Amino acid sequence: MDSEPHEPSTRDLSIPRQPPSALSGADVQGYNAGGDSGTMSHDTEVDLKEVELNELEPEKQPMNAASGAAVAVAGGGEKNGLVKIKVAEDDAEAAAKFTGLSKEELLKVAGSPGWVRTRWALLLLFWLGWLGMLAGAVVIIVQAPRCRELPVQRWWHKGALYRIGDLKAFQGSNSSNLTGLKQHLDYLSSLKVKGLVLGPIHKNQEDDVAGTDLQQIDPTLGSKADFDSFLQLAKKKSIRVILDLTPNYRGQNPWFLPTQVDIVATKMEAALRFWLEADVDGFQVQSVENLTDVSLLAQWQNITKSFSKDRLLIAGTDSSNLQQILSLLENAKDLLLTNSYLSRPSSSGEHVKVLITQYLNATDNRWCSWSLSQAGLLTSFVPTQLLRLYHLLLFTLPGTPVFSYGDEIGLQAAALPGQPVEAPVMLWNESSLPQSGSVSINMTVKGQHDDPGSLLSLFRRLSDQRGKERSLLHGDFHPLPSSSGLFSYIRHWDQNERFLVVLNFGDMGLTARLGASDLPSIPSLPGKADLLLSTQSGREEGASLELENLKLDPHEGLLLRFPYVA
Repeated sequence: MDSEPHEPSTRDLSIPRQPPSALSGADVQGYNAGGDSGTMSHDTEVDLKEVELNELEPEKQPMNAASGAAVAVAGGGEKNGLVKIKVAEDDAEAAAKFTGLSKEELLKVAGSPGWVRTRWALLLLFWLGWLGMLAGAVVIIVQAPRCRELPVQRWWHKGALYRIGDLKAFQGSNSSNLTGLKQHLDYLSSLKVKGLVLGPIHKNQEDDVAGTDLQQIDPTLGSKADFDSFLQLAKKKSIRVILDLTPNYRGQNPWFLPTQVDIVATKMEAALRFWLEADVDGFQVQSVENLTDVSLLAQWQNITKSFSKDRLLIAGTDSSNLQQILSLLENAKDLLLTNSYLSRPSSSGEHVKVLITQYLNATDNRWCSWSLSQAGLLTSFVPTQLLRLYHLLLFTLPGTPVFSYGDEIGLQAAALPGQPVEAPVMLWNESSLPQSGSVSINMTVKGQHDDPGSLLSLFRRLSDQRGKERSLLHGDFHPLPSSSGLFSYIRHWDQNERFLVVLNFGDMGLTARLGASDLPSIPSLPGKADLLLSTQSGREEGASLELENLKLDPHEGLLLRFPYVA
């Protein structure tokens, strides 16, 4: 007998779990309508809620739940599966959050008496600090030593001049004209010379004023076009060209006869203007003591300077008499005069000191030139063992050093067989004089070029040093007391590095006692100074030498330096 059918209760109802999207509104209503109670049981509702929440990814669960403590399944117009959750904030945490002060609150605090006093105190401290720094800067400026005003410096103030009186002798076995001379400009540039005194190279018939043309180049040396080409190339290498216009350089009297002075003066004025327009940098005239009217020097100087203040006039004389030299200098301002004042033989440092200090004092410390003659070689006046000493002397005295070609290698005038004393052949290499076997390689430019101990290397170093140090360029000159065999002096300019020169002209080693001193007329000497160079080998350059016990070998010269101390 069949039993009566069993009515399932809501507790036994099994509902398959479906994603929220699978339940439509009708399904929900069907569940609500089924069973005896006509409503979904509480357990079933909770299961549906868990299904919907679990199916959602945590980061995608809605955070905008409506008010209410329970989760409801949306019906009607709500989208299927939308769950609204209300997350209650922790009251204590919310209270701990700092939202800052409002504008009104900030203004109220800023206007309080305490903050007002603080701002005024900080403002006062700022201005007091600023005024203190300003006062300190003013004190430093007032107490700092003043920099001396730099003197006007023309190109001939900045380095040596180099004379080539005979183009054929200077070029040797090479081509002996202006075109060939261009090949030696690189060599002249390596000597760091600032100017080249060239010639005379104009057309001159011996003792014939009518046959002398100061505006025409000697045809055997080239043409005006050749000279212009050489001039432009020299300027590109920063070498100024000074043209020698001594009119009768092949004759007995370089200025012709006294009765022809007016003709010569007219020719000279025309030639000066002609070559100035051709862009030469200056002129030289020799043996001016033979001029009938030395006032012509002032006229020629005015013509030269009228074109440019950067043009130079050099006058030369064979006189060694100081009074005659001074009378020539009085005729023209800023005239550069070469002479034989230092050509008088001397083996005493004290005697050289007297000559130089007398000359500087007599010329009132005007800018001067230093050479031993107006045209000759150093070896014609200076013994071989003193050549290096005289190079150091001429490069470190206040003024323009002037050398003749060959001085940089110690060219000997009398030692070359068959050559005139006035114009010995320049020794470029061992083949310069093929007929002579007395020329060794160390007497030539080639042999001395790479030898750091050669006279040529010393010349280049001194020329370079003088051109870049203010104390050597235009610094003050102060001789120091020393023994009879020594000549020592200081060159200094303002707050620049100082230079000490010590020269031993004697045949014996001497000790220069130049200890620390503070004489009122000269800069104070330190206890030690650094050795820049020596005219002899064996010294360690850069070594610090004690001036109280400074020993020099025979014929040795030292160039030392020491810093400025306020």
